[in-house]
Amino acid sequence: MTQRIEFVYDFCSPNAFLAYKTLPALTDKHGVRVSYFPVLLSTIFKSTNNQSPFHAFSENRQKSAYLTHDLHRFARARGISFHMSPHFPVNTKFAMRGALYAAEKPWESIYIDAIFDAIWVHGQKVDDLGVLTEILQEHELPVRKIRDAMTNAEVKQKLKEQTKAAVKRGVFGVPSMFSGTEMFFGKNSMGNLGLELSRET
Repeated sequence: MTQRIEFVYDFCSPNAFLAYKTLPALTDKHGVRVSYFPVLLSTIFKSTNNQSPFHAFSENRQKSAYLTHDLHRFARARGISFHMSPHFPVNTKFAMRGALYAAEKPWESIYIDAIFDAIWVHGQKVDDLGVLTEILQEHELPVRKIRDAMTNAEVKQKLKEQTKAAVKRGVFGVPSMFSGTEMFFGKNSMGNLGLELSRET
């Protein structure tokens, strides 16, 4: 039976973007597949009394500077194109509803790539439905269906429920990765996730 990684994410997180970009190396090495689990990070923070590290350390210039440096260093070491979004913190509610609609469809990875890159490579403003439409068109995705999902009340509710389910599993932030019942949090836990996958094979 093929192993599976569950990747819990919100496009608003630069750490989730960087972890996402490193996933192919893990999947290729260990022969695993990835299931993508979109959530709303803002709701997770409220539910777990947590907050973004950039917000938590906003008055600590040394820590804030280090966090930014670490993002760029991580990307540079792995050859990942990355730029802090000029719209950070990013409102991704429409994009995440689209991600939920995209789940397990043949073009899911194209959608995820497109939105992550739009934010963290190209600095686009994805809380604007017009901008999102242009991104979908550029990548030849089913624009009308995805746009409808982005404003659909049932999709909105399902995303809330999926976010609550993630919290019940112990998720307090993103990226969170699951291998079986083991949870790994943050881009810097990818190495430990790799060790877990090696142990299981």
